[in-house]
Amino acid sequence: MAGYLLKNCAAVIIDEGKGPTVQRNVDILTNGRAIQAIGEDLGQSELPVGTIAEDATGWFVYPGLVNTHHHFFQCFVRNRADLDWTKLSVIEWLDRIYPVFSRLNEDCFYHASLTAMAELVKHGCTTAFDHQYCFPRHAGKRLIDRQFEAADLFGMRFHAGRGGNTLPKSKGSTIPDQMLETTDEFIGDCERLIDSYHDASPFSMRQVVVAPCQPVNCYRETFVESVALARDRGVQMHTHVGEGESPVIAARHGMRTVDYLAELGFAGPDAFYAHCWELTHDELRKMALSGTGVSHCPEPVYLVGAEVTDIPAMAAFGLRVGLGCDGAASNDNSNLMHCLHSAYMLQCLAASTRLHPVPPPVDFLGYATTGGAALLGRNDIGRLAPGMAADLFAIDTRRMDYVGTRHDPLSLMAKVGIGMPTDLTMINGRIVWQKGEFAGLDEARLFAEAEAALSTVEF
Repeated sequence: MAGYLLKNCAAVIIDEGKGPTVQRNVDILTNGRAIQAIGEDLGQSELPVGTIAEDATGWFVYPGLVNTHHHFFQCFVRNRADLDWTKLSVIEWLDRIYPVFSRLNEDCFYHASLTAMAELVKHGCTTAFDHQYCFPRHAGKRLIDRQFEAADLFGMRFHAGRGGNTLPKSKGSTIPDQMLETTDEFIGDCERLIDSYHDASPFSMRQVVVAPCQPVNCYRETFVESVALARDRGVQMHTHVGEGESPVIAARHGMRTVDYLAELGFAGPDAFYAHCWELTHDELRKMALSGTGVSHCPEPVYLVGAEVTDIPAMAAFGLRVGLGCDGAASNDNSNLMHCLHSAYMLQCLAASTRLHPVPPPVDFLGYATTGGAALLGRNDIGRLAPGMAADLFAIDTRRMDYVGTRHDPLSLMAKVGIGMPTDLTMINGRIVWQKGEFAGLDEARLFAEAEAALSTVEF
């Protein structure tokens, strides 16, 4: 694999393990999958054979963003005003939306994944976790296999969350019968995927996460067996927590969700939860003590119209925090860079009601990079430094959009926001997006094929 020399970068956000700093007017040299050096005038010394030089004048270069919660399949169920949930509880909304999800077929899952990944890559995301819990019987069991196929096409670093739902609607879940699996089916397919795809080596492009959808829609045994499998195979665990289900769990099990999952062992440094907007400070402290992480998805907070997730408290208590887009049914886009800005602005909106101060803008960049890497159990991504994975994106700031902002690259994304695709996205040392095009791919053809797959489903 060729290396690259990005020459004369206007600013590079570097983190050698002690927090991000800015270096001005430096070069970045990659060699294969890794960053080899960052410094001045690297092109004056002998370079590895085959190194390709890129003029990076005016570029701000950032570590690739890490998405820690999404539902790719929902890209085929977005911009649906008839499914608006602003006047519904989450549980009521799930009752309405799941029958729509259940109509998707295997091709829909593949092309929806391509659609989500394309938008993520265009906006600087280089590693994505997807929580794929929708397995309609007619669609078969190869849906995550097709997602890995899609990730290979884009060259994306992909963590597949094998989700599932096991509790029948007759026993209080929101799941249509055609989407139900048994616990044995779910665990068996998790095992198959781990055996087939999970790679724990440095710079791994494929990993698997055991991710039962949510406690409200699964039997207790589903979570117990998920913990046993994940710990046996050394993989991460994930589920939805604290998004309106806690009173339901309390009524069923005599305790709220955080305590319920802790009792089952579904907590700890190898576990992270999505959302957590309704959790108390005591619950957040318990999660911090156990090492359990949070994937904060800011955009659904606008739709639910309830509590703004207490990120200041999470930061004060020392919780591990990452960022996620969430599914397009509650977000309508797959732009993690936009979520970074939304996350900061939401906290500013609620600042006067909080006990703890809003973290500085640079911390939100951290949630989307090093924070996300930590949730996924990775120490080889999320930072730009020699020896780290060559995952990065660049923004040419020589535009009117950035006049008056260029003095502070660390705060730019959270405080100002970036309203356009990147000028370059590199994953694992390979340029996958540059100057408005995907490397080696015909976006018009991908668009036409995705639209054709969408047209096969009657909503």
